[in-house]
Amino acid sequence: MAGMTQAQMNEIAQVWNRRGKGLITDMALRIEEISAEAVQVRMPFNPDFCVDADQTLLHGGVLTALLDSVFGLANFVAIEGVSTMATLDLRVDYLRPAQSRADVIVRAHCYRQTRHIAFNSGSIWFDGHANDEIARGTASFALTRGENSLYSQIMKEPA
Repeated sequence: MAGMTQAQMNEIAQVWNRRGKGLITDMALRIEEISAEAVQVRMPFNPDFCVDADQTLLHGGVLTALLDSVFGLANFVAIEGVSTMATLDLRVDYLRPAQSRADVIVRAHCYRQTRHIAFNSGSIWFDGHANDEIARGTASFALTRGENSLYSQIMKEPA
């Protein structure tokens, strides 16, 4: 995005890491890379998200929620002037069993935007296995633009 500096994106990353709520907090997500081109986020292994007795097989719903959250972050840094956004469509293709005790990495980007819609794609893999994707996803988001952008709202909130 032309109007957002790398320093502002770094501020967003710090705020997002610090103020996560709900499932984002439970996931203990950490932004590893952030730019207008793409974001990369790490989710540490959590046995509570596993569905098998050995606690190695991640529930697909966790991966879907992870992608949705990171798509939203990618939109946030790639699109200027967004005041709200909502997921319109989310598709996840599971490519292999999500079975490991390694951290999960997701990389996502906003590849196209119109005045009211953003389109995203992303992929998920286990740490150390970038060539063995677990899942790929695509999404579209409804955007509302206005004077009070998400960035200005977040920067006004007390820490």
